[in-house]
Amino acid sequence: MSDLLVSGGRVLRPDLTIERADVLIDQDSGTIQAVGDEARSAAPADELDAGGDLVIPGLVNAHTHVAMTLLRGYADDKPLDAWLQEDIWPVEAEFTPEDVRAGAELGIVEMIKSGTTAFSDMYFHVPEIAAAVEDAGVRAVLGHTAVTVAKDDGGARADMQESLDVALELDGAADGRITTTFQPHSLTTVGEEYLREFVPKAREEGLPIHFHANETEDEVDPLVEEHDERPLEYADGLDLLGPDTFVAHGVHVDESEIELLAETGTGVVHCPASNMKLASGMAPVQDMLDAGVRVGLGTDGAASNNDLDMFDEMRDAAMLGKLAAEDASAVDAASVVEMATQGSADLLGLDSGRIEAGANADLAVVDLDAPHLTPEHDLVSHLAYAARGSDVRHTICDGQVLLRDREVQVFDEDAVRKRASERARELIDRAQ
Repeated sequence: MSDLLVSGGRVLRPDLTIERADVLIDQDSGTIQAVGDEARSAAPADELDAGGDLVIPGLVNAHTHVAMTLLRGYADDKPLDAWLQEDIWPVEAEFTPEDVRAGAELGIVEMIKSGTTAFSDMYFHVPEIAAAVEDAGVRAVLGHTAVTVAKDDGGARADMQESLDVALELDGAADGRITTTFQPHSLTTVGEEYLREFVPKAREEGLPIHFHANETEDEVDPLVEEHDERPLEYADGLDLLGPDTFVAHGVHVDESEIELLAETGTGVVHCPASNMKLASGMAPVQDMLDAGVRVGLGTDGAASNNDLDMFDEMRDAAMLGKLAAEDASAVDAASVVEMATQGSADLLGLDSGRIEAGANADLAVVDLDAPHLTPEHDLVSHLAYAARGSDVRHTICDGQVLLRDREVQVFDEDAVRKRASERARELIDRAQ
C-alpha cells in the first residue's frame, strides 16, 4: 500500500470544529485511511508538511463552464440576455475542440491552485474536457448542454440525443473520477416537446439532471405567461425535479418553489458572483436553507465571474445572502463553508467534502501565515471572509498530490497559459 501523510496541521472536521491532527491517505484506493493519532504511519511513502496550516476538504465547484476561461474579460458590464446573444453565443459558435481543451486546462489549473478538487461542468466538445480532467487528476461531473431554440427539429433532436449519449459514454471515465449528467440548458432554451421526449429517456438510464433555472426575471415571466405556473412547477410536471437533479442559480424562486425544491429533494447551486455581475438578482439562500433545500456553491463561468476561486465565491455568498435577507446573521460563515464542501459534494453525488476515514482523499492545505489571516480568532470565519485561493499551499485529489508548495504537479502551468492565450486570440479573430 502507498501511503501519503499530511502532517503537522490543523484539520477542519465534518462538524466544522478544528483539531490538530495528521491525515493518513491510502493512495491506492484514493481514500482517507485515518485522521488523528491513528494517522501516524511508521514509514509513509510520501509526506506533505502542513505545519502551521489548516487542512480542509477540497472545495467543490458545483456549477461552471470551465472552457469559458478563454472569454475571461471579453464581454463585461452587460445584462445576461444581451451578454449571451450579442457577445457570448456568437463567439462560442467558433469554438473548436482544441479551444475547449485549452480553456479547460487553464480553468483546471486555476482551480487546482485555489484548492478546488472537483467541479460540475456544462458545455460542449465534452470529450476534450474529459481528457483534460483525466490528465489533471481532478474529479468532474460532465455533460453536453443541449439547446433547441433556433434549431430545426432534426438539429434539436440531435442535440438532445448527444446530451444523452455523452452522459452514457463518459460516465465512469478517468478511473471513476468522471461522472455525468443529462443537461437540457434551461426551461426557456429547450422546447417542451423535446423535454417530454428526452427526460423520460434520461430517467430510464438513471442519469442525474442538471439545468439552469430561474436565473433572471426575463426567464421566469415568459414561462408564467405561457403555462400559468411557476417555472419549477412546470419543471416538476415534466419529471425534471428530484433528489438526483440540481439546478443552477435559483435566483427568482418564490415560497411555493422553495417548498417544492425541499419536497422533491432537488438541489440548487448558488452562483453569487455571476448573479451580481450580470445583475440577475439575489437568491433567497437563507430561506432555502431554512426550508431544508440542499444548496451548493458554484462560480459559473470565468466570462461572468471572472475567476474560478471558490474562496471568493464563499465570501460573495455570505455578503449577498445578508443583503437578500436584510439580516447580518443570514448565510453565515459556517453555512458557506459547508455549501462549498459537503453541500456541493452532496449535490454532485461525491463522497468528498469532508475529512474522515473512508471519504475520498480530496484535500486542500491553506497557509495561514499571512497578514490577512492574522489573528486567528475563528478559522471558519477566515475561510469564508478572509482567505484567498492564493493561500492554498497543497492540493490533493483521489490521494494524489496535484499542487505541492504552490507548484502544479500535473501540468506545465506556463505552457497551459501560453496555449490558452494563443487560442483565445485566434478565437476572437475568427469571431470578429
